[in-house]
Amino acid sequence: MIEDNEVLDDLQNGYYIIQKENGFKFGVDAVLLSDFAACARSKSTLDLCTGTGIVPILLAAKTDTQNICGLEIQSDIAEMAQRSVEYNKLTSRVHITCGDLKNAPEIYGRSVFDKITVNPPYMKGGAGLQNSTDTKSISRHEVLCTLDDVLRVSAQLLISKARFFMVHRPSRLADIMCTMRRYNIEPKRLRFVHPSDGKAPNLLLVEGMKDGGEELKIMPPLYVHNAEGGYTEEIDRIYGRIK
Repeated sequence: MIEDNEVLDDLQNGYYIIQKENGFKFGVDAVLLSDFAACARSKSTLDLCTGTGIVPILLAAKTDTQNICGLEIQSDIAEMAQRSVEYNKLTSRVHITCGDLKNAPEIYGRSVFDKITVNPPYMKGGAGLQNSTDTKSISRHEVLCTLDDVLRVSAQLLISKARFFMVHRPSRLADIMCTMRRYNIEPKRLRFVHPSDGKAPNLLLVEGMKDGGEELKIMPPLYVHNAEGGYTEEIDRIYGRIK
C-alpha cells in the first residue's frame, strides 16, 4: 500500500498518513484547522483542497461525524489520500473524490453540507510562482483555484446556518472578510496564530456561518512556541501529546 517514493507517518492518535517522501507535506496549519473546526457538530463535512486527506482523517479522530468528504484536484494525490483512508480503515466514514473544486456543486449537489473546512493555496497566482504544474506550487499558489472560487463554491454547498472553517495568511485578511460577506458567509470567529509571543502572526483561523448575523468574535492569540523554543501547552494539547 506504500509506494517506493512515499512514507507512512504516525499521527499519534491511532491513525497514519501516507505522504510523498520529497513532496508537499502537511504542516501545523492543517492540524490547527482540524482542531478549530472540531467544535462544530456535523452530520456531513466536506474538506476542500484536501491534499493528502490529513484534515478528514484528523476530523475522524476528533469528532463523531459519520460522513466526511475530501475533494482533491490532483489525481495522484487523491489516490494517495484514498490509500491513507483505507490503511486507517475509515472507508465507512471518509470519502475522497478527485475533482475540480469549481465543479463541487455538480459533484455533490447544492446545500448538502453542514460544515466545510479548507486549507487553500495562500499565495495569489504569479506571486513567486515557479512551476504552475508542480504539486508544491499547486498547493501553495492560486493556480487551480482562487479565494473567490473557494467562498463562492462553499456558499453553494452549505445549507443555511452551516459552518465554514478556513486557515489562511493574515496578509489576505481584507480579501477574506470581503469575499466571505460577498457570498453571505458571515465571519463569526477569528484567531491569529503566532510563531511565539512578541512575533507577528503568520496564520489565521476563521469561522463563518452561511446566512449568519453580523457579530465577529476575536479569540485570544495562539502561540506555537514558548520562550524556551519548545511547543506551548496548547499546541501540545492540540497535537494530542497531553490531555
